[in-house]
Amino acid sequence: MKKGKGFFYNLKWINFVSSRFSRVDRKGRSAVTSALATLGICFGVMTLIVVMSVMNGFQMSFIDAILEISSFHVRVENLPSQQESEFLDFCNKSKNIISVTPFYEAQTLMTSKKNKEGAGIIRAVDPDIFNEDLKFREQLNLIAGKFNLSEPYNIVLGSGLAKNLGVTIGSIVNLLVLSGGSDVDLISNERNFKVVGLYSSGYNEINASYAFVSLDAGKTNFGENAKKIWGIKLKNSNDFMHTVTQLSRNFNESKVTTWKDYNKGFYGALRIEKNMLLLLVALIFVVVAINIYNGMRRLVYERRSEIAILSALGAKEKDIKSIFIMRGFVTGAVGAFSGLILGLLISVNSDFVFTAASKLLYWIQYGITAVFNRQNLIYVQENSTYNLYASIPARIFFREAVFITLFGIISPLFASWSASKNVLKLTVAEVLHNE
Repeated sequence: MKKGKGFFYNLKWINFVSSRFSRVDRKGRSAVTSALATLGICFGVMTLIVVMSVMNGFQMSFIDAILEISSFHVRVENLPSQQESEFLDFCNKSKNIISVTPFYEAQTLMTSKKNKEGAGIIRAVDPDIFNEDLKFREQLNLIAGKFNLSEPYNIVLGSGLAKNLGVTIGSIVNLLVLSGGSDVDLISNERNFKVVGLYSSGYNEINASYAFVSLDAGKTNFGENAKKIWGIKLKNSNDFMHTVTQLSRNFNESKVTTWKDYNKGFYGALRIEKNMLLLLVALIFVVVAINIYNGMRRLVYERRSEIAILSALGAKEKDIKSIFIMRGFVTGAVGAFSGLILGLLISVNSDFVFTAASKLLYWIQYGITAVFNRQNLIYVQENSTYNLYASIPARIFFREAVFITLFGIISPLFASWSASKNVLKLTVAEVLHNE
């Protein structure tokens, strides 16, 4: 090997020798091990990307409903009334703030004329929020009636809460028990509201607990000491800390919280669930790495004569090690990028994949039942769970896809490096003696 040619010359030489080793081993056990390792990395990366994308779809359907309907990205409380105009000017000038919504909130126990009860949260909002806030309108998903809060005693209920109360459009509900200040009656039969709309969001907890009335109704029924809260929605939800810092600095008398603070328990549970699933599925790479390590050690042993001769011809130990590390890198790169492409294709077409899987399993079950137990054919049905999966769009996060792909490349690379640590155990004299 020539000296002084630089990094790229060495790399070219290492790749040449590694390719020669690969061509020689095409029919041996090392070739089978390498092929299986590549497939393992491919299916590992593909599985991880698909699983994480589907889980992101599930989780983000909940988070979107919480952000757009319940918690907002940022909340500002205890804002002095004399600072409201300054606060609104600040929000209008901020490039990251999309909308600012004032609202009041109280806890209640509702009753209906059917003598059914339901605990919930009453939120008093601007009657125009449904028309002005596109995301709010998308996530609320009206299933009956209208979001019409122009009348002071109109109310919009979640589908779960309406079911508990046994009410529909046009029914009357009473806020029997209502939290508030000292000027609010804790129990009253006079707070009657007409149901004008029913909604169903992507999060059942909201459907079963949230009801909406107008701001005027909130001021009238929640008392003079009702706390006004300002809900802020951001263009970039991941960049909320910059906005929080500015708000805290400019309006230091107010309390500023983020959606992660407000939903700390829920968000923490989702993260733990996601991380545990990621860890369990990532064990695929551990198994593949062990397989590559054992296969590479066998390859080093089978090529001990060539290794000793290369050393005698002037090849450095680190360059000889790099030959086997290069092979591990190629195995990981081919497998990881193949898995990345397959994973992205399946994730983008997840609805088609789940629907096809549902029909395939149905016809397999139908065929087996027709052959062995024909009288039970009437009970064979498609699995509705697959239709549920197909209805939720998978969401691919760029960082996660890159991390999974890199992990698929690094695991065989590390295994190859570990297997090549003691690559020069046979001297040239021993090789010639054996020959």
